Amino acid sequence: MKLRIAFQYPDVDIILVSFLIQFNGPGDMPVLNLANQGDKCETITGTNLFKCPEVETDIQYCQIRKGKTILLSLGGAVYTEAGFTSPEAATTAADKIWAIFGPPQNWPHPSDPRPFGYASLDGFDFDFESTVSNMEPFASRLRQRIDEYTSRTGRHFFLTAAPQCVFPDQADKDIIDNVPLDMLFIQFYNNFCGVKNFAAGHYNFDTWAQWAREKAPNRNVRLYVGVPASSSAGGGYVHHAELGKVIGESGRSDKFGGVMVWDASQAWANEGFLDGVKRELRQKAGKKTAREMRFGVRPATKG
Repeated sequence: MKLRIAFQYPDVDIILVSFLIQFNGPGDMPVLNLANQGDKCETITGTNLFKCPEVETDIQYCQIRKGKTILLSLGGAVYTEAGFTSPEAATTAADKIWAIFGPPQNWPHPSDPRPFGYASLDGFDFDFESTVSNMEPFASRLRQRIDEYTSRTGRHFFLTAAPQCVFPDQADKDIIDNVPLDMLFIQFYNNFCGVKNFAAGHYNFDTWAQWAREKAPNRNVRLYVGVPASSSAGGGYVHHAELGKVIGESGRSDKFGGVMVWDASQAWANEGFLDGVKRELRQKAGKKTAREMRFGVRPATKG
């Protein structure tokens, strides 16, 4: 699904472009898997990195014309590098990711290729499904780059993570416990602590909210209830009416940020689901308005 089409839905505020699946591929360049977004991209010579003019145009359109936030998700289920060999390698990789996907530097003659040209993402999301090494110094370096750039220019970027609902999430724990993050898109599916088990008392949003209030490096972090958009998207799918009960309880927390849906293609194929979720947000989430709560949709990935 094209980004431009996804953002025609007015109440979707954030899209996570998924995934960057390798940091050190051929030519020492990262590797992207953009699902059907990659069909119109060309591979940069000597690498497995894409050059995607259409995605570049769509990113700029969505950011400038629609006021949307677009993040790049790092990791995913097919990521297998297991992190970095040392903290130094991690910080070097973070500098490269910032140069390639962050604000253009010395463009149009950068030292590293830029898959999305002049366009820059609004931040980065960490979505690792297994334990990784030296990811905390990688994330800390990105946080440093983001804060320096924001201090200089006033433009805000975001660092986020998408842990599984099991607390603590072992794969992302070092990042979540040590690096100030802006949002957590918690995957309340494919696990016993998901929304499907809300009535049974296993749904554990309150555990995450307590951590956010008492221990998070950024005490202003917002938590999003991640759900599958259909039964084909992940285990634990619930109808939007049933999800309303979850939103009603979670929305009472000052840490509640909204709902994240996996993934865009499944959400659009499941007619009425997005509208239903948005309606439940308006009706059940206390004093917050639907617009104040981000409604994120994560695009699909191949494999």
